[in-house]
Amino acid sequence: MAARPVWRGHLRLALVSCPVALHTVQRASGDLRFHLINPETGHRIRMATLDAETEQELSRRDLVKGYEFEKNRYLLLDDSDFEQARIESSSVLVISKFLEYQAISPIYFDASYYVLPDGDTGQDVYVVLRDAIARSKMVALSRVVIGRRERAVAILPMGKGLVCHTLHEPQDLYQSDAVFADIEDAKPDAEMVKLAIQLIDRQQGKLEPADTEDRYEARLREVIQAKLAGEGIEPESVEEPDRDNVIDLMAALKASLRGERADAKAAPARTSAPARRSQAPKKAAGKTASRKIAAPSRRKRA
Repeated sequence: MAARPVWRGHLRLALVSCPVALHTVQRASGDLRFHLINPETGHRIRMATLDAETEQELSRRDLVKGYEFEKNRYLLLDDSDFEQARIESSSVLVISKFLEYQAISPIYFDASYYVLPDGDTGQDVYVVLRDAIARSKMVALSRVVIGRRERAVAILPMGKGLVCHTLHEPQDLYQSDAVFADIEDAKPDAEMVKLAIQLIDRQQGKLEPADTEDRYEARLREVIQAKLAGEGIEPESVEEPDRDNVIDLMAALKASLRGERADAKAAPARTSAPARRSQAPKKAAGKTASRKIAAPSRRKRA
């Protein structure tokens, strides 16, 4: 079951509406987490919230938001002030227009949310809107206020439901025309493009969980376990391509299709050696091996 909704309101198309709730698509995972440690004591450090002038330590729950209207002068705002700023998109996802999916570049997509029916009322409307959007093969464009900021969102069908993606504003992104300006306008060889398409067709497949796995984190876990065991671990050997190497592109493409390495003129392939652990040097008298584990913090009882 998805976590508590981050937003509740209505989804509306013209005069048709239904209650919906937005749930984040991302859940807390078992990612590696690190703490900042004082290497002299092995204790964790604590981040303190201090008054910038008096250096008095404060609790974050007692703080309020402030707008700096003059240098070092702040207007304090509370929940009632933010409530006065509510607009239609604070509580209603009004579909303003429909776009072809290709009309929105992937670089505009930001956070994603599941759009779920909020209760039993209006589920009939929800499924009608879901199927209509799916059959149109279009993207519904709307707006929503989340985190005290109005965001444009693209709403798409997904399985039995709907999902919406917040969109970046154009001024928040580097424009591709400027970024790609130095790329040459030369037209590539048609035969080489044909061979590259054959390579693409050969490697066509379905998205699997392993395709998005964080392999670096998995490797880092191996390093941590080896260090806890007092062992070393050899880094993978990765051969970096020579940037100055002039390759025979046609030969490289043909060799790739044959499933073999190209000749010496082709770009070198990335290789990696299997992970191997090596035993750390034996402990010297009075000294520990390569591992160093921070001592737990201990507080004296009053």
